[in-house]
Amino acid sequence: MLIRLESVQVTRGPFTLAADGSFGPGIHLVSGPVGSGKSTLALIMAGLLSPSGGTVCREGIGSLLLSLQFPEYHVTGSTLAEECASWGLDPGPILAAEGFGGLDARDPLALSRGELKRLHLACVLLRPCDLLLLDEPFSALDCRQKEILSGRIAGRGGITILFTHEEEFLPRIDQYWEIAGGRLHDHGAGRHTRSGNNDEPGRPPESAGGPI
Repeated sequence: MLIRLESVQVTRGPFTLAADGSFGPGIHLVSGPVGSGKSTLALIMAGLLSPSGGTVCREGIGSLLLSLQFPEYHVTGSTLAEECASWGLDPGPILAAEGFGGLDARDPLALSRGELKRLHLACVLLRPCDLLLLDEPFSALDCRQKEILSGRIAGRGGITILFTHEEEFLPRIDQYWEIAGGRLHDHGAGRHTRSGNNDEPGRPPESAGGPI
């Protein structure tokens, strides 16, 4: 199971992005400041955006899911129950677990963005897939919900790629990538904790190698 970027190039006006690399099973972090191209790369890897050049190769990947930063973009049901069912899931247990028990008929768009994000990600993480692409999954969540989300992400298999500039509540990261200067840089495996203790979640130490 592998997704490989081969000389991928994106050019739109002054914006450019170059990416090479292979993403195998495990949890990958793609970091970078806002506007660096993380969402663009996520769309390319999902096959929803064609690069200006290069190829995206998927090997042994039969299914993929892309979670966009803004959960309202995913809403297709007119009620919370319909929204859960649209993911092929039983609404009752999910709504109860997320604190929405008894609110089956509520309009999803009547929720706050944080509430909707929480429900959306709960549905996403209950759906099995080979490749999961999460674009800014921690946005709109409070600290407690970020911790819970990290634990849920850590418990899944396949390939998971986190595209985020937030690095305070990460699960254990197997491979750390960074978009800087219009290019995707591979900072390698095992450099994923602030303290250098690989038993604790967090970001790579500031001295992590690779181009900046």
